[in-house]
Amino acid sequence: MDPDLSDFSEQIALDPTQFIGIPLALIGAVFLSLGAQFQHRGVVKVESSTVDTLGKGLSFAQLALLLARPSWVVGTLMLGLAIVFQLSSLYFAPIIVVQPLGAIALVITSILNSRVSHVKLNHKSIISIVMCVGGVFLFVGVAAFTAVDRPITDQHLITILVILAIVLALAGVAFGMFRHRIRAIFYVIMAGVLYGFVATLAKVVLGRLQQGEFEWLTVLCVIGLLLATALGAYFVQNAYASGPPDLVIAGLTVVDPMVAVVIGIVVLGEASQAPLWANFVFAIAGAIAVWGVFILARNHPQTRL
Repeated sequence: MDPDLSDFSEQIALDPTQFIGIPLALIGAVFLSLGAQFQHRGVVKVESSTVDTLGKGLSFAQLALLLARPSWVVGTLMLGLAIVFQLSSLYFAPIIVVQPLGAIALVITSILNSRVSHVKLNHKSIISIVMCVGGVFLFVGVAAFTAVDRPITDQHLITILVILAIVLALAGVAFGMFRHRIRAIFYVIMAGVLYGFVATLAKVVLGRLQQGEFEWLTVLCVIGLLLATALGAYFVQNAYASGPPDLVIAGLTVVDPMVAVVIGIVVLGEASQAPLWANFVFAIAGAIAVWGVFILARNHPQTRL
C-alpha cells in the first residue's frame, strides 16, 4: 500500500463497517423531518378545534384526539421509522458520529414548512438554520476521524441513570411550577435533552446486548429509556402547539445530539483518542449550533412570543 494512503487510513478511527451508520442516520433524518411536519399539522388542527391551552400543556383529551387525526398518525409512523434507522446507525457507529447527522432534517423541515404554510423564512431565520447545520456538521466532520467505540461498563450505566433521574425530576418540577408561562423554546430544549438520553441509553442497551449482558442494570436502562421517551414525546407535542415544526426539529437535532455527545465524551470516553485541537472544535461547533437554535426561536416568523 502507498505510504501516504497507509498514514491516512491510520488516522481514521472508524473501521469500514462503522461507516455504515452514517447513511442509516441520514435516512432516519429524512423520516424525522417528514414525521415532524405531519405531526405538527395534526397538533395544530386539534388545538384549533379545542380550548386554547397555549402555555398550559396539551390536555389528556387533546392527546386522545390526536389519535383520530390521520396526519398525526402518519407522522408518528414516520417518526417510528426514523427511530428504527437511528437505532440501526447507533448499532454500527459511535454516538458522536451518527447522532448529530439528524441536523439534515432541519434543512428539509424548513423547506417543507415554508412551502406548506406559505410563510417565507426571514433573513435571521435562514442564518440561524445555517448556524445549526454548519455547527453540527463541523462537529461530525471531526468526530468521524477521532471517535472510538468503548466497552460499556456497569459504572457507565449507573452514572447515566443517576444523571437521567435528576433530569427527569427537574423537568417535572419545572413543568409543574411554570407550565402557565412556558413557551415553545422550553419544550424544545427539554425534549432535546431527554431524547439525548434516549439515544445514549439505546446505544448502551445495544452495546450490552452485543456484549451478551442483559441484567438488572440493563433493565433499568430500558425503563429509563421508556420514561425519557414518553416525557420527551409529550414535550414535543406541546412544542408543536406553540411553535413551528422547524424550530422543534432545530432543538431535537441540535440539543439532542449535543447531550448525547457530551455523555459519549465525558461518560463513555468516545473521544478519548481525540487530539486537543479536536476538543476545541467540538466546543466551538456545539456553541454555534446551540446558539443558532435560540436565534431561530426568537426570529422565526411563526414563533409565538
